[in-house]
Amino acid sequence: MLAIERQRRILELLTEAGALRTAETAEALGVTDETVRKDFEVLEKRGELLRSHGGASLPEKIRGDVPFNERQAIRREEKKAIARVAAGRIRPNETIFLDASSTVLTLTEFLPIDMPLTVITNALNVINALADRQNIDLICTGGLHVAKSQSFVGLAAEKSLQRYHIHRMFLSGDGLHLERGLSESNSRQASFKERVIASAEDVVFLADHSKLGRKASYFFGEVADLGCVVSDEKADAGFVADLQAMGVEVLLGNVDGAPCS
Repeated sequence: MLAIERQRRILELLTEAGALRTAETAEALGVTDETVRKDFEVLEKRGELLRSHGGASLPEKIRGDVPFNERQAIRREEKKAIARVAAGRIRPNETIFLDASSTVLTLTEFLPIDMPLTVITNALNVINALADRQNIDLICTGGLHVAKSQSFVGLAAEKSLQRYHIHRMFLSGDGLHLERGLSESNSRQASFKERVIASAEDVVFLADHSKLGRKASYFFGEVADLGCVVSDEKADAGFVADLQAMGVEVLLGNVDGAPCS
């Protein structure tokens, strides 16, 4: 297979899956890992993908154009596996913060039914999902509503956080890089999340394997800010080990419902 044909096939696979692993792509194409890494490098220079630790993902300009409902459906099983494990970190009577990401919205499906909680959020979808829960005190930050992400951002949203003591913050983003930290493709979301991190005791980052090692446009936190990272069973073992060596707890979930070690 010629390089141009191979790279076209890589882009087809990437469009279908949203993210690719180097080893799996090499096997699918019948070539070596090194050949795939070189193809990834060429395609990244052309702006058609972003390389990450052990693979590649769609560039932000493409990901950012996907409506929220469609993003919620991407890697749905991985999101559920992550949310299931993350929910086990919550304790009764805590005040938790849930951000406006599709992965964190999935977490609302796994919140214990009878557990009393205070939930603060800037996400309209989270408010709708939890509105009928009698055991939850539900607080919206208010602020400027962004229809595309169904979230509230801006100065009013940021300042409202000063009133609360947040035991645990559950958030996601577009990337987690060992050296640069947490990143977002939207500057307003990045600014808001930076403020929440400063107000939270325990910061829990929910990210499927495609976001590990990735860098987006706007950084809003460092690895040192994290108490825990929850990902899925496809997370790169080397990246997980590096996080753990930096003092971050890492929890992995699989689609069968049991946590990975």
